Parts: sequence; C-alpha cells; structure tokens
Amino acid sequence: MVASALAFTAMTTLIKFLGDDYSASLQTFYRQLAGFIVLLPIIIRRRGAAFATTRPGILIFRSAAGTLGMILSFYAFQKMPLADANALSFTRTLWLVPLAALVVRETVGPLRIGAAVVGFVGVLIMLRPGVGGEFAIGWPALAMLASSFLFALTITGMKVMTKDHSPTVLLVWAATLGLVMALPGAFLAWRWPEPIDLVLLGAMGVLGTVTQGCYIKGMAIGDAAAMAPIDYTRLVFTVIVGLTLFHEIPNGWTVAGAGVVVGSTLFITWREAQLAKAAKTATVGDEAAG
Repeated sequence: MVASALAFTAMTTLIKFLGDDYSASLQTFYRQLAGFIVLLPIIIRRRGAAFATTRPGILIFRSAAGTLGMILSFYAFQKMPLADANALSFTRTLWLVPLAALVVRETVGPLRIGAAVVGFVGVLIMLRPGVGGEFAIGWPALAMLASSFLFALTITGMKVMTKDHSPTVLLVWAATLGLVMALPGAFLAWRWPEPIDLVLLGAMGVLGTVTQGCYIKGMAIGDAAAMAPIDYTRLVFTVIVGLTLFHEIPNGWTVAGAGVVVGSTLFITWREAQLAKAAKTATVGDEAAG
C-alpha cells in the first residue's frame, strides 16, 4: 500500500510537470497504452478466453466511465495544487454509499449515510462556496469531483461483474477499451513528444499500472480496514512534493476539509469491513447448523 501511494505520487507529479505541453486527453492515451502493453502477453497467451464475457454492455460502460474519469482527474491534477486535487479524489468512497444502495441494492444503514453526508460537508469546507480564495469552486475542482463519481461507478460495476468474471478478464477489457476510447481525445490534441518527454510519458503510464497493481495486492493480502488508512499517506507525499517542487502550500481550509473527508471515508471503510465480517460469520454459523 505504501508502494502504491509512492507510485501514485510520482505519477501525479509527472502529470503536473508535463501538463503545460501535453493535454489531459493525450496523457490519458499514454497511460492506457502502457496498461495495454503490460497486459498484452496475457492477451496473446489466452486469446479469446481473455475477453470471455456474457455482459459486454456493462464492460463497455465501465470502460467509458473509467476513461472519462481519468481524463478529468488528469486535468484537475494539472490545474490544481497536488494536495488539493488528491484530497478531492478520495470522495470516490463517499459516492460509493449511494451507488451501493441504488445499483448493487445493498442495505445502507444510517451510520454510513451519515458518514457520507459529513464527508461531503468536508468537500464544501475545501471548496468554500461564496468565500474568496485561490481554491474555490472552479472547473478543475468540479472535474475532480466528477472524476471521483465516475471512478465510483467503475468500482460499483466491478462489484457486479466479479460475481461471474475473473479479475484478469476485467483488466483486459478495461485496458483494451480504455486505449480505444482514449484515441479520439488524443487525436484532437496530438503532438509528437520529444524523446525525453516520451520517456516520461511512458514512465507515467507504467507508474499508473504499478499503483493499481500494488493497491489490489495490498487489499488482497491485508484487512481492508487496516489497509485503507495507509493509502492516505499519499496525501502526505503530495504535500511534500507540491511544496518542494511546485511551491504549493496547503491552506487551512484545505487541511480542515481534507481531515473531514479522510475521517468519514475511513469510517465508511471500517463500517463496511465490520459488516462483511458479520455476514461471513453468519454464513459460517448457518452452514455449521445445517
């Protein structure tokens, strides 16, 4: 999880550094291209089995949401201080609460609903609508909120699809469709990169893949409630990078709002872990009784 946070910080640093010369849509193309190249050996080896699905519609929708969400998040990281954009990116956990009730039909209790509401209050503290300041509501902040919602949609879709699809199939579809869907935006903003920029764009894409891989591995071998707080170390890392490389100093509004968002999302993660354990215990008890 720490490796995932470090890789994510390095990736967003490159996004911001290259942002003056390469648009968010073009950077997204290179990110998707790197992910596709990493999975290409699996695609070649498994061929048709790598794309085996009975519900292509959901996979297409999930890839479209993920690609658009990536473009919007890259735009926000280019235009906003790294720490501010990073703090808003954690709102995807808040969006998962209503989506779990509406899409997956999960029973969402008052504690999780209350935590989500508190979390969005933290967002308002950071955005300070109607209050003057350099980090008020603007297109970059709205783009990151929209991106977080779209990523929450992809996570919800993954929950639905993992019931009868392997993680490899989901990754292959996401990488392949993501690359195809990133092409139009990249074509409209195309420019041939300088050799050093090509290396950095490639590194940015690889770091994105490393971030995802390490995160999935950390969650798989560790307890989700214990691993989630470690993921928030990227807030610390982005503050350090923003201060040393881009001379960005988080203000009090950002720190206070981020604290509320982090606290509420940690509570939601802990609550979901507790409910999952209770459900597992009940299932084991029923099997023993049977």
